[in-house]
Amino acid sequence: MSPTTANHSAVPAHGHVTFLGAGPGDPGLLTLRAVEALAGADVLIAEPDVLDVVRAYARAGVAVLDANAPTATPRSLSGAPEPAADRASTAVGGPVLRDTANLVMEAARGGKRVVRAVPGDPGLDTYAAGEMLACAAGGVPFEVVPGVAAAVGVPAYAGVPLRDERGTDVRFVDARTASERCWNEVGASDGTVVVSSTLETVAAAAGELVAAGRKPDTPLTVTVGGTTTRQRTWSATLGTIAQTLKQSKVLPSPDGGRSVIAVVGECSAAAQRDQLSWFESKPLFGWRVLVPRTKEQAASLSDQLRGYGAVPHEVPTIAVEPPRTPQQMERAVKGLVTGRYEWIAFTSVNAVKAVREKFEEYGLDARAFAGIKVAAVGEQTAAALIAFGVKPDLVPSGEQSAAGLLEDWPPYDPVFDPIDRVFLPRADIATETLVAGLIELGWEVDDVTAYRTVRASPPPADTREAIKGGGFDAVLFTSSSTVRNLVGIAGKPHNVTVIACIGPATAKTAEEHGLRVDVMAPEPSVHKLAAALADFGAARRDAAVEAGEYVTRPSERRPGARRRRAAP
Repeated sequence: MSPTTANHSAVPAHGHVTFLGAGPGDPGLLTLRAVEALAGADVLIAEPDVLDVVRAYARAGVAVLDANAPTATPRSLSGAPEPAADRASTAVGGPVLRDTANLVMEAARGGKRVVRAVPGDPGLDTYAAGEMLACAAGGVPFEVVPGVAAAVGVPAYAGVPLRDERGTDVRFVDARTASERCWNEVGASDGTVVVSSTLETVAAAAGELVAAGRKPDTPLTVTVGGTTTRQRTWSATLGTIAQTLKQSKVLPSPDGGRSVIAVVGECSAAAQRDQLSWFESKPLFGWRVLVPRTKEQAASLSDQLRGYGAVPHEVPTIAVEPPRTPQQMERAVKGLVTGRYEWIAFTSVNAVKAVREKFEEYGLDARAFAGIKVAAVGEQTAAALIAFGVKPDLVPSGEQSAAGLLEDWPPYDPVFDPIDRVFLPRADIATETLVAGLIELGWEVDDVTAYRTVRASPPPADTREAIKGGGFDAVLFTSSSTVRNLVGIAGKPHNVTVIACIGPATAKTAEEHGLRVDVMAPEPSVHKLAAALADFGAARRDAAVEAGEYVTRPSERRPGARRRRAAP
């Protein structure tokens, strides 16, 4: 057990506060200690944008307080108001608490574990010291969990190293509070200057540096939305940044108040950033990709898409329900235990889930598969079996489909196979390909409806509008049914949306629905499909850069969409 864990495990009667740095925006930059503190919090206090970063790591039922509105009713992560007994107490007849320091201390009283999450690092990016001093004066114990400061994390994601082998001096300046003396000091140096500013004031900050002695041709990068898929970086010089932002049609804009990190110095040279811009040059950077699967099915696929820089949006197109008559499934599971079957074949994760749930209903576990050969179609189905404690004996060596499984399935041999029967738990709408092929190989098949698939409810209105209006950059179709169901519940994707299909049959269905197929997986695998879309995105980006054109996402091609130039 780590010292911090030991200290956190016994909370005093008057509570405990953790001042936690949430980093500059990417949830992946949270420290292990931050994740640990969030998991144990009773009360979470944060601004809304910070809450978006940390919410995935907070436990269910934690009371959430908006630091921008300290008198607001606490809410759980689900958005429901917290019961009165769970709210931070206030003294009867006392003044209404309006500042965050008092909010933090009130929440800590009564033995509460409070996490006060702030952007970046508590000691550099915010004025959390005042809240810490209030806790110290009030006798409320606290700890500080450092976070990745915006002034450090954002340049790293923009491909701008702050120091080089010569040990360049680095200065940090907040343009909102910098004095004339501060500007004169950093202007007189030849080191790297990291300036925290806004879009509409960064040109004025550049002017302050020039007035203080920096040369107008000193390289400069300006990054907005750093470490998130909304990140955008401009390379210019101190003397040209105002013109660069104007030519890019960034200013004037209602977004002018957005925070930026500007890095001044030779480390910002455009030629070097061309080679080091690893984040914004991801093949699907900023793409909104529609994944028509349930959250459980799409988990690993969505993680892969995030790795390519995309923003996956999961929309279930089917819902899974139990069979109308469960007796057939019950008989089959009992037959599995009593030795009725030589094989059991799983063609989907849902089939594994259905059998596992029936096992748990009867008090069985993976040991019931002893002596039975197990087949699985697809890497995710195999992974679901392994998670259940069962290693498949047969997985198709080629195409991951019923046809691929049949190519590797052995024919029935009465000498070596004491039992000639196969248990096949499947969906109610499954095709007959596998059953017919097994019968042809000499096997008897119990084709059992383990679950029913029904069309899912339509997604929210804004999602439907984004699908039909071109708000998504790409959609991944993993089967013909996902094409039919998505069009049925949400409408046809806009013609600017890139259509990616897992195989020829799915592509044919998409074309029958009037869709242009842009990408097809080299083999029927969801992960190969995502990789093929990434290759498409990379080729598209490279072509635009080579031609000196704007790099746009597909959704930006529709009328009225804003365009952006490739980050140099």
